Amino acid sequence: MLQLSEIWIYPVKSLGGIKLQEAQVTDRGLEHDRRWLLVDENGMFLSQREHPELALFQPEITGDFLKITHRVQLETIQFPLHQSFLEAETKIDVMVWEDSIQVYEVDSVVSDWFSRLLGFSARLVFMPEESHRKVEAKYAVTEADINSFSDGYPFLLIGQSSLDDLNSRMKEALPINRFRPNFVFTGGDAYEEDSWKEFTIGELTFFGVKPCGRCVMTTVDQEKGVTSGKDPLLTLAKYRNVGNNVLFGQNLIGSGIGFVGVGDAIAVLISI
Repeated sequence: MLQLSEIWIYPVKSLGGIKLQEAQVTDRGLEHDRRWLLVDENGMFLSQREHPELALFQPEITGDFLKITHRVQLETIQFPLHQSFLEAETKIDVMVWEDSIQVYEVDSVVSDWFSRLLGFSARLVFMPEESHRKVEAKYAVTEADINSFSDGYPFLLIGQSSLDDLNSRMKEALPINRFRPNFVFTGGDAYEEDSWKEFTIGELTFFGVKPCGRCVMTTVDQEKGVTSGKDPLLTLAKYRNVGNNVLFGQNLIGSGIGFVGVGDAIAVLISI
């Protein structure tokens, strides 16, 4: 039996994740997932690829606020989950890979807090509803498919069997947080998610559109905020290298709006 076992969101791209029992599926990913972003003084997105210390910032949803705690400095800051920006407030353009996106700065006080703890200038920005970042056309299911600040797709799915198989080849087992999925499922064979083209989680339909090519971010220890060697990329490259991409997990696009919860059954409708 295939069953949803974990749900994760990452409210601020490249910061820590939050594990949930239930989440709302929206038109651009799970609610609150990667709707906030840290950018440098040039408006370019910040990532653990260059700044592994971003993993030390741990978000938490407390009522109507998003609270961020630096797990070493033990300093916290919070701001509203649902912010309303005045029409008079100026949008700014930021870049995530090749995409230019219009956003609002959350608050200069919040940006200053991040800048001080990081040791360089950073701004925290929010993607409003009216900003639509399109999914890459050749992988889109419909022309209306949009994304948040995630690298390319609204959802990422990984099977627990896939992680177990990888860990069986490793000297030291790694936790799932190295791979930053939205959905983890139990049951089935290792890497079978690669073949899923259409499936349901509970009542909602999802489409597998592209296996996920992994990068150096998987080498960042999410507890310590430091790069910890060449694994898991080194191990994965020995048996999961396709066209110079090291694959682990399946990128998804959703169809419909609703809720998913841990324990939901998964039914594969179309596979290759």
